[in-house]
Amino acid sequence: MKYFLVVAILFFASCSIKNYEHTTTKIVTIKTKKFRFSDIGYLRHSDDALQLELFMAGQVVKRIEINHLVCVSDEGCIDKKTFNTEYLSTNYPEAILQNILLGKEIFGGKNLKKTSFGFIQNILTQDVDIHYSVSQKEIYFKDRKNHILFKIKDTE
Repeated sequence: MKYFLVVAILFFASCSIKNYEHTTTKIVTIKTKKFRFSDIGYLRHSDDALQLELFMAGQVVKRIEINHLVCVSDEGCIDKKTFNTEYLSTNYPEAILQNILLGKEIFGGKNLKKTSFGFIQNILTQDVDIHYSVSQKEIYFKDRKNHILFKIKDTE
Protein backbone atom coordinates (compact mmCIF):
# COMPACT_ATOMS: atom_id res chain seq x y z
CA MET A 1 0.00 0.00 0.00
CA LYS A 2 2.84 2.43 0.82
CA TYR A 3 4.43 1.67 -2.56
CA PHE A 4 1.17 2.51 -4.35
CA LEU A 5 0.85 5.78 -2.40
CA VAL A 6 4.42 6.84 -3.27
CA VAL A 7 3.88 6.06 -6.97
CA ALA A 8 0.58 7.98 -6.98
CA ILE A 9 2.17 11.04 -5.34
CA LEU A 10 5.07 11.04 -7.80
CA PHE A 11 2.71 10.65 -10.75
CA PHE A 12 0.48 13.57 -9.76
CA ALA A 13 3.42 15.77 -8.80
CA SER A 14 5.05 15.21 -12.17
CA CYS A 15 1.85 16.21 -13.97
CA SER A 16 2.01 19.68 -12.43
CA ILE A 17 5.59 20.38 -13.57
CA LYS A 18 5.76 22.27 -16.85
CA ASN A 19 8.69 21.95 -19.21
CA TYR A 20 9.26 25.31 -20.86
CA GLU A 21 11.17 25.20 -24.14
CA HIS A 22 12.44 28.81 -24.04
CA THR A 23 13.80 30.86 -21.13
CA THR A 24 15.08 34.43 -21.44
CA THR A 25 16.19 37.02 -18.92
CA LYS A 26 14.53 40.42 -19.34
CA ILE A 27 14.42 43.83 -17.72
CA VAL A 28 10.72 44.19 -17.00
CA THR A 29 8.71 47.28 -16.12
CA ILE A 30 5.00 46.87 -15.40
CA LYS A 31 2.60 49.55 -14.21
CA THR A 32 -1.08 48.67 -13.85
CA LYS A 33 -3.87 49.74 -11.52
CA LYS A 34 -3.06 46.83 -9.21
CA PHE A 35 0.66 46.17 -9.66
CA ARG A 36 3.94 48.05 -10.16
CA PHE A 37 7.29 46.42 -10.83
CA SER A 38 10.63 47.29 -12.41
CA ASP A 39 13.57 44.87 -12.22
CA ILE A 40 14.76 41.54 -13.65
CA GLY A 41 12.34 38.88 -14.85
CA TYR A 42 12.55 35.45 -16.41
CA LEU A 43 10.20 34.74 -19.29
CA ARG A 44 9.64 31.05 -19.94
CA HIS A 45 7.33 29.61 -22.56
CA SER A 46 6.41 26.62 -24.64
CA ASP A 47 3.66 26.13 -27.21
CA ASP A 48 0.87 25.96 -24.63
CA ALA A 49 2.15 27.74 -21.52
CA LEU A 50 3.89 30.93 -20.44
CA GLN A 51 5.47 31.94 -17.16
CA LEU A 52 6.85 35.29 -16.04
CA GLU A 53 8.89 35.29 -12.84
CA LEU A 54 9.64 38.72 -11.42
CA PHE A 55 12.66 39.20 -9.15
CA MET A 56 13.67 41.99 -6.82
CA ALA A 57 17.00 41.79 -4.98
CA GLY A 58 17.39 38.18 -6.08
CA GLN A 59 14.05 37.03 -4.64
CA VAL A 60 10.93 36.05 -6.59
CA VAL A 61 8.27 38.66 -5.83
CA LYS A 62 5.60 37.48 -8.26
CA ARG A 63 5.06 34.59 -10.64
CA ILE A 64 2.47 34.81 -13.40
CA GLU A 65 1.59 31.65 -15.34
CA ILE A 66 -0.65 31.69 -18.38
CA ASN A 67 -2.25 28.72 -20.11
CA HIS A 68 -6.04 28.42 -20.23
CA LEU A 69 -6.10 30.36 -16.91
CA VAL A 70 -3.89 33.10 -15.48
CA CYS A 71 -2.27 32.10 -12.19
CA VAL A 72 -0.72 34.80 -10.03
CA SER A 73 1.56 33.41 -7.32
CA ASP A 74 -0.03 35.13 -4.35
CA GLU A 75 -3.64 35.26 -5.55
CA GLY A 76 -4.47 31.95 -7.25
CA CYS A 77 -5.84 31.24 -10.72
CA ILE A 78 -8.54 33.12 -12.61
CA ASP A 79 -9.81 33.16 -16.18
CA LYS A 80 -8.23 35.62 -18.62
CA LYS A 81 -11.25 37.92 -18.81
CA THR A 82 -11.33 38.29 -15.01
CA PHE A 83 -7.56 38.89 -14.96
CA ASN A 84 -7.96 41.69 -17.51
CA THR A 85 -10.77 43.23 -15.43
CA GLU A 86 -8.77 43.11 -12.19
CA TYR A 87 -5.29 43.99 -13.50
CA LEU A 88 -5.65 45.65 -16.90
CA SER A 89 -8.86 46.78 -18.64
CA THR A 90 -12.21 45.17 -19.43
CA ASN A 91 -11.78 46.52 -22.96
CA TYR A 92 -8.84 44.24 -23.74
CA PRO A 93 -9.09 40.92 -25.60
CA GLU A 94 -8.54 37.83 -23.44
CA ALA A 95 -5.12 36.93 -24.90
CA ILE A 96 -3.57 40.40 -24.65
CA LEU A 97 -1.18 39.62 -21.79
CA GLN A 98 0.47 36.63 -23.44
CA ASN A 99 0.60 38.45 -26.77
CA ILE A 100 2.41 41.39 -25.16
CA LEU A 101 4.83 39.14 -23.26
CA LEU A 102 5.63 37.20 -26.44
CA GLY A 103 5.77 40.26 -28.70
CA LYS A 104 2.82 39.22 -30.87
CA GLU A 105 0.24 41.48 -32.46
CA ILE A 106 -2.73 42.58 -30.34
CA PHE A 107 -6.36 43.38 -31.12
CA GLY A 108 -6.28 41.04 -34.12
CA GLY A 109 -3.53 43.06 -35.82
CA LYS A 110 -5.56 46.30 -35.90
CA ASN A 111 -3.51 49.21 -37.37
CA LEU A 112 -0.42 46.99 -37.68
CA LYS A 113 2.51 48.67 -39.43
CA LYS A 114 5.54 46.54 -40.18
CA THR A 115 8.90 48.21 -39.68
CA SER A 116 12.44 47.15 -40.48
CA PHE A 117 12.91 46.13 -36.84
CA GLY A 118 9.48 44.60 -36.03
CA PHE A 119 6.08 46.30 -35.94
CA ILE A 120 4.05 49.12 -34.40
CA GLN A 121 0.37 49.31 -33.51
CA ASN A 122 -1.46 52.48 -32.51
CA ILE A 123 -5.02 51.86 -31.36
CA LEU A 124 -7.28 54.73 -30.38
CA THR A 125 -10.91 54.22 -29.34
CA GLN A 126 -13.10 55.78 -26.68
CA ASP A 127 -11.82 53.10 -24.25
CA VAL A 128 -8.10 52.76 -25.12
CA ASP A 129 -5.20 54.88 -26.37
CA ILE A 130 -2.51 52.28 -27.05
CA HIS A 131 0.96 52.61 -28.49
CA TYR A 132 2.52 49.17 -28.91
CA SER A 133 5.88 48.54 -30.54
CA VAL A 134 7.90 45.37 -30.89
CA SER A 135 11.52 45.15 -31.98
CA GLN A 136 14.23 42.52 -31.63
CA LYS A 137 15.42 44.00 -28.32
CA GLU A 138 12.30 45.56 -26.75
CA ILE A 139 8.55 45.25 -26.33
CA TYR A 140 6.78 48.47 -25.39
CA PHE A 141 3.06 48.76 -24.59
CA LYS A 142 1.45 51.91 -23.24
CA ASP A 143 -2.26 52.63 -22.82
CA ARG A 144 -2.66 56.29 -21.85
CA LYS A 145 -6.39 56.06 -21.10
CA ASN A 146 -6.05 53.10 -18.71
CA HIS A 147 -2.61 54.09 -17.30
CA ILE A 148 -0.96 50.78 -18.17
CA LEU A 149 2.67 50.26 -19.16
CA PHE A 150 4.65 47.15 -20.11
CA LYS A 151 8.29 47.54 -21.08
CA ILE A 152 10.27 44.37 -21.67
CA LYS A 153 13.90 44.67 -22.74
CA ASP A 154 16.64 42.17 -23.41
CA THR A 155 19.41 42.20 -20.80
CA GLU A 156 22.16 42.07 -23.44
